[in-house]
Amino acid sequence: MRVTAAVRSMVQAQRHTVLLWAPVFLGMGIAVYFGQSTEPALWLAGVCGVFGLALLIPTLVFHRFALLALGGFVLLGFCVAKLQSDRVAAPVLSEDYYGPVAGRIVGFDRSATNKLRLMLDQVHLPGIVLAETPRRVRIVLGRAPEDGLLGAGARIMTVARLGPPPPPVEPTGFDFRRHAWFMGLGAIGYTATPVVLEGPPGSAKGALILRLRMTLSDFIRARMPDRTGGFAAAILTGDRSGIDPKDLVDLRASNLAHLLAISGLHMGLMTGAVFVTLRFVLVVLPGVALVYPVKRIAAVGAILAGAAYLAISGASIATQRAFIMATVLFIAVLCDRPALTLRAIALAALIVLLWRPDSLLGAGFQMSFAATIALVAVYAEITRARQNGHLPTAHPALRWAAALLVTSAVAGLATAPFSAFHFNQLTRYGLLANVLAVPAMGLLVMPSVLLAIVLWPLGLEGVGFWLMDMGIAHILHVAHQAAALEGAVIPVASGPPWVLGVIAFGGLITALMRGPARGLGVPVVLAGVLGWGIADRPVVLVDPDGRLIGVRGPEGRVLNKTRGAAFAARVWLENDGDSGDQAMAQSRPAVSREDDVFKVRDASGEITVVLVAKEDARGQACLKNTILILPKTPQRPAGDCVALTAGALVEGGAHAFFEGKLSAPVTTAEVTGDRPWTRTAR
Repeated sequence: MRVTAAVRSMVQAQRHTVLLWAPVFLGMGIAVYFGQSTEPALWLAGVCGVFGLALLIPTLVFHRFALLALGGFVLLGFCVAKLQSDRVAAPVLSEDYYGPVAGRIVGFDRSATNKLRLMLDQVHLPGIVLAETPRRVRIVLGRAPEDGLLGAGARIMTVARLGPPPPPVEPTGFDFRRHAWFMGLGAIGYTATPVVLEGPPGSAKGALILRLRMTLSDFIRARMPDRTGGFAAAILTGDRSGIDPKDLVDLRASNLAHLLAISGLHMGLMTGAVFVTLRFVLVVLPGVALVYPVKRIAAVGAILAGAAYLAISGASIATQRAFIMATVLFIAVLCDRPALTLRAIALAALIVLLWRPDSLLGAGFQMSFAATIALVAVYAEITRARQNGHLPTAHPALRWAAALLVTSAVAGLATAPFSAFHFNQLTRYGLLANVLAVPAMGLLVMPSVLLAIVLWPLGLEGVGFWLMDMGIAHILHVAHQAAALEGAVIPVASGPPWVLGVIAFGGLITALMRGPARGLGVPVVLAGVLGWGIADRPVVLVDPDGRLIGVRGPEGRVLNKTRGAAFAARVWLENDGDSGDQAMAQSRPAVSREDDVFKVRDASGEITVVLVAKEDARGQACLKNTILILPKTPQRPAGDCVALTAGALVEGGAHAFFEGKLSAPVTTAEVTGDRPWTRTAR
């Protein structure tokens, strides 16, 4: 009886929490769509949408049957993900292309090697019909153009080598093709040829906004030192082309790279500063506060400021998400409702997922909402404890310091699993670095932006830029010092995709449930962590081209070459939780090796891995417990070996051989299935 009563009490405590769980179950439906191995039919998505809406009606009308409503959100999630995938459909280059490329510049950024990278639309590829021409292409420039040569919206022409977005370099790795599909990106490439202007900058709306962004970025960098000016341009306009690559490495190693992404922190600081400033100005004006609702006026001003910041910063997905969250919070202010509540966060998440369901898979969405939910939940408990007299009264300075420490610790702990999963690393001194650096962003850098804007008409904007320089210099100094400490970065091996979902669901139970039911989230999180810890990494990895091999050795993964296929090598080592580089991995001892012949041990015994670079593999021994990699050979030799011929590599992509499963490798094609983004031919 006591158990039954306790269960009934726990269930009763969860009443009126449908809105909190709605984005969670909507996300489950989205995840179901992306987890399919074959593309669902459009009619199925339509049926799911109709039934999903029907299941919401009893809850909306009678305020009962909450479980039906949550099931309806699952069906709606599946429906909106399918509709979004079909809506963004665009041609993808079906094969490699080398020749003239013409298009309009709609974006700038930097490659991993710090080369300037252009995003082009209105693409023209001679020899390819319009129906098969990608909507957008991205090209890395081999040499830096002359200053001022390439402007936003300018039409250019060059000679480039293009190819379709590449498949994952290991079967369960990140699929850039899916990311590119939802960006409308149909080809990527490289050019060493000087870019020739085909025509003057266009006057389209998008080009005008981009040109304004780049002009503002140049203006900021011209009035600040190079090192801090590049940082300032990145957080204000989204232009990262001026950031020193060494600073970027240090920011990542110190867990401060989130300060560069224009997301919730920046949007919150900007709109919050506008709200406070505008409200203060209206209050001090004689008689205004007695006649007009200054709080609501300030909230509207903050929303407009956020919209302007969204446009001028490039409107990236993270910034769009942050603007939606900020808008929801200030609408709550307009309605005289508490702004920072879990209901407001849930509503923002619902809007984001309904509008951009693919964002669910991104690290930005996951980390920003994880941090926000955790912070709101923890501070709600702290407020409740203070109201009940369970927390002692402290000096305001001590409370401010404690709040800073709690905020950094909670946000860091909430985002740690996502950082480890997506970036294969944890930062040992991230908490300390954030405690020392984040206040400078909130108290000095972002307010200095507003100060510079206010003083701009008077020609005194230099004061704001000077203060901004001080704050950014402090942040970069903290990043450098934290990154220089021994063991600053802890490498983490990749886990199977399901573990992150389990950990996230356990955390949501802890944050969203009421009463003792919150404790149920702890074992769920521990189950995910345990599953991550016992997950196996492949004994043998073969890249999609069959030219790079990675076998498990006594000191870590051993690679067959020091150069070439550098991206695949780096990803493999990162996914292993290995901090070594390609040259180090090539020099490691294997069980036995000779040229391109490796021996490795697993549960079934000793395995021989042989790379055959020649086109004719006749006479090559095909023995039991042997993996033959034949990237230039079309036909499989006779024998009991596992042979990866040229056709098998083209069809299957990267191959992974796991412990005790020599005869059943996992392939990229098997994992990713037949989806719109996995088909190159259109």
